[in-house]
Amino acid sequence: MRFSQNWLAEWVDHGWDQATLAHRLTMAGLEVEAVEELGAGLDQVVVGVIETCDQHPNADRLSVCTVDADEGATRHIVCGATNMGAGDKVAVAVPGAEMPGGMTIKKSKLRGETSEGMLCSAAELGMAEEAEGILVLPREAPVGTPLADYLSLPDAVVELDLTPNRGDCLSIAGIAREVAALADRPLMGPPLAPVNPAGGARREVRLEAGADCPRYLGRVIEGVDARSETPLWLSERLRRCGVRPVSLLVDVTNYCMLELGQPLHAFDNDRLSGAARVRHAADGEPVTLLDGTKAELEAGALAIADDAGVQAVAGVMGGADTAVGEATTNVFLEAAHFRPGAVAGRARKLGQHTDASHRFERGVDPHLPVIAMERATALLTELAGGTAGPVVEALHQADLPERPEIPFRPIRADARLGTHLGAEAMGDAFRRLNLETDEEGEEWQVVPPPYRFDLVLEADLIEEVARLHGYDRLPAVRMIGPMEPHAGSETDVQDRPLRQLLVGRGFREVITYSFVDPDTVRHLDPAAEPLPLANPLSREQSVMRPDLFAGLLETAAANQARQNERLRLFELGRVFPRVNGAILQHDAIGGLVAGPVDPPHWAGERRNADFFDVKGDVEALLARAGAPNAVFERGEHPGLHPGQSARITLGGTPAGWLGTLHPGLAECLEVTGPPVLFQLDLAPVRAHVGEVPQYRPVSRLPMTRRDLAVVVPEGVTAAELTRVVAAYAAETEADLDLMDWRIFDVYTGQGVTAGHKSIGLALTLQPHDETPTDDRIETVVSGLVERLDSELGAQLRG
Repeated sequence: MRFSQNWLAEWVDHGWDQATLAHRLTMAGLEVEAVEELGAGLDQVVVGVIETCDQHPNADRLSVCTVDADEGATRHIVCGATNMGAGDKVAVAVPGAEMPGGMTIKKSKLRGETSEGMLCSAAELGMAEEAEGILVLPREAPVGTPLADYLSLPDAVVELDLTPNRGDCLSIAGIAREVAALADRPLMGPPLAPVNPAGGARREVRLEAGADCPRYLGRVIEGVDARSETPLWLSERLRRCGVRPVSLLVDVTNYCMLELGQPLHAFDNDRLSGAARVRHAADGEPVTLLDGTKAELEAGALAIADDAGVQAVAGVMGGADTAVGEATTNVFLEAAHFRPGAVAGRARKLGQHTDASHRFERGVDPHLPVIAMERATALLTELAGGTAGPVVEALHQADLPERPEIPFRPIRADARLGTHLGAEAMGDAFRRLNLETDEEGEEWQVVPPPYRFDLVLEADLIEEVARLHGYDRLPAVRMIGPMEPHAGSETDVQDRPLRQLLVGRGFREVITYSFVDPDTVRHLDPAAEPLPLANPLSREQSVMRPDLFAGLLETAAANQARQNERLRLFELGRVFPRVNGAILQHDAIGGLVAGPVDPPHWAGERRNADFFDVKGDVEALLARAGAPNAVFERGEHPGLHPGQSARITLGGTPAGWLGTLHPGLAECLEVTGPPVLFQLDLAPVRAHVGEVPQYRPVSRLPMTRRDLAVVVPEGVTAAELTRVVAAYAAETEADLDLMDWRIFDVYTGQGVTAGHKSIGLALTLQPHDETPTDDRIETVVSGLVERLDSELGAQLRG
């Protein structure tokens, strides 16, 4: 929110200098982001009138003007603009003037003609960022008057970085209320008296949207002159607040919005047919907006319609078919209260974000439309002429928002803030903030004003006390409280060790948004049905993520686009999958690996990471979590390569996925590699944590290794084989443990029966009490072969 200090001064005489005002606003929670000085360097710029304007004899694109600046003689000034003519009032910088941009005006010759000054544009005067021609002043501007005096300069534009809950400060009146409360000064402002109707023209208004619009006011103003120029004082206030002047009818509605905080809209009354109705749109109902955008509304969108159809998207933007223009003579002016939830998100879905939607989404005082209607009527009839008809109001009193009574305890406020302000000071603060307060007893009842949608809880009222007192004046008090150490179980799966393990294996942690692009989700899993957001930041962030893959892939694409080819990324966060129609939410840890396995090195060739590299990372992660007995089963995931993907299960419970991105998705998701992805759901991991590790003494005897090759049917998986070996190892006698087993070879072909494969197993046996005999070792190995035969049909390879 940008505002002019001079405009604010008309509402409240705070008595502060510019630095103090900025500091007090910031310490009250209204952060001042920037202050822009206006009017510096205009000491020698005056109002002049062009007497003649002729073509430069030696330059096609220049003019030679004679200008009277009430100095007793005219000046000859060469100018390159084309938007002026004889009789125009202009801003004249005389020789010696130092302009806001640092340029010094000197008497000079341009193409043989003497130039004794400069005709200035708004940009050269520091009043605008750019300008297409010189600044032409109103005809009534007094010649010879210093331009700074005529434009009420110097001034300063203050830019506030408001938090979303302070929609009440999106106006001069709202900021003035805050400043008046902080300075304990009276609130002034312009007179806001009702305008008595002088005509009988009216248009019926109807409410058909329930609580989404409980109040709607309309007024017909006949005989306006839409070609009237916007007065300079009004257009300058709009510019200083960051709003571009358009035309008088539009500028008046924008002015009232900036002044009071109530958005209004002006329709061309002659283009409307029938009553003005506030209703919900039908699905796909068309409307052409003021900027020419053709939109199809979704069912339930709040709209302003007449007998011909939708003429405006309520709280967002008007329609082109009923827009006011230079030919408009009769205006239908509207002012309404829309429920914030009914407007929230509509502008973004239409690709629009307007000043009106910005305010309605945050909440506007439901009583303000009555005041704003009268203020806008007074300005329109004063500046554009015309006859105002009666105000026609449709009101559902029961649906107007009511501010709740909030219990407040002054003792608790002092305890929370570490202060000793006392009840009297807090009561005074509430009165200055226009809060109705019943100060009986130790617990007060406080009712916020209707424009304070952010005050709901006692904590909000405590914050108001702190704001008015000043955050910089709160004492620094050390917190005192009991510290009770928590003794966690050894079987707890904590997040930190999982992060540390992945970081130790070369991964980098990323934090991505929980809301993602629906197109990315659809590519990865067409059946996912993610939860849509009611008020998305953008279409690319409009659904909740059903898994971590979308965020990881977007991060990978951004890195690869910047020549970062070796990626090892992971994220630990919450996901929101839909299971059997219901949205669940649980924690998960996921990762992405792309590019070479190792950083560049002189000693060897580089190869890209593959499925088995990442499988090793996942196995290490599961082992660190205390669940090393996970099973990797062949599975089909729509986003993963059908031949390089596996479902991860723990005790028969699905726990996640591992696989290479489907080759067909790499191009549309703008990633190369393709990368390998994994995700583990932490709930089943925590539920299947094994026993607490037990200490066993280290044997002094050497280990023994035996290799054997078994022939098994083609369908037997490595997971099944290792499951049988693990079960057998758990049963071996303590004097000779089967400590480790690994698959070191898989072979099919000559010498192996068709439909079978040969798997090589490396077995490590560890004796404890004495060196085992060959017979003892052979007994253990033979027992394993018999178990593999009985359960998997395995035979020793001959």
